[in-house]
Amino acid sequence: MLILISPAKTLDFETPPVVTTHTEPQFLQQSRELIAVLRDKSPADIAQLMKISSQLADLNYARFGAFSEPFTLANAKQAVLAFRGDVYTGLEADGFSRADFNFAQKHLRILSGLYGLLRPLDLIQPYRLEMGTRLATDHGRDLYAFWADRLTVALASKLKGKRHPLVVNLASNEYWGAVDPKGLGAQVVTPAFKDWSKGSYRFISFHAKKARGMMANWIIRNRVTTADALPDFDVAGYRFHAEESEPGAPVFVRRMEP
Repeated sequence: MLILISPAKTLDFETPPVVTTHTEPQFLQQSRELIAVLRDKSPADIAQLMKISSQLADLNYARFGAFSEPFTLANAKQAVLAFRGDVYTGLEADGFSRADFNFAQKHLRILSGLYGLLRPLDLIQPYRLEMGTRLATDHGRDLYAFWADRLTVALASKLKGKRHPLVVNLASNEYWGAVDPKGLGAQVVTPAFKDWSKGSYRFISFHAKKARGMMANWIIRNRVTTADALPDFDVAGYRFHAEESEPGAPVFVRRMEP
């Protein structure tokens, strides 16, 4: 079973990591290719490409220029500890035990515009490159073309030979779009999270992102490996709602008391 989540724009490279164990990203060669393309861009080009402010463009121009190898704990940090934001607030990886990290390393994958596919303990350096960025390369007009079927093949390889291959998709649509579900050779389950608002259960981005992280945390801490166990998720007030759910798309709802 594999859990897929998205990266985060917010990064933390100041807080010391809670573990020293680390690994190297699988697609580092492809990351080098992208960095080479990005280094040819001016800060103004980056601002236009990523639709960000000039201040953020200057920051990321400097980040691309500072990209260097080898990756070490002196110039990089484990991905699951470097990313912050709503999903990672819910994931709470800083509180993982050694056994939790071991399970996560086997079963959790982070989709990334720059690194392609990351294990939790893969080292990364500071960057911003969303999967939906229309960065033209020799492979095509955007990052979906660049990564093409690489990510699907890598995920399918990891799942091959499993008795009941399963992918729990907790990534955003932007990042899930880089994967071909039909090429995985696995059952795909995409949970959704809704909160009670204005008289009905609704998708609220902030809460849903955090809930995705909470489900990933719950799967890791409880060593969940089957789809049948997912409806048991009951964290922070969320509960499975059979009437709202469809096969492969379980819905979890929450109604907070005022």
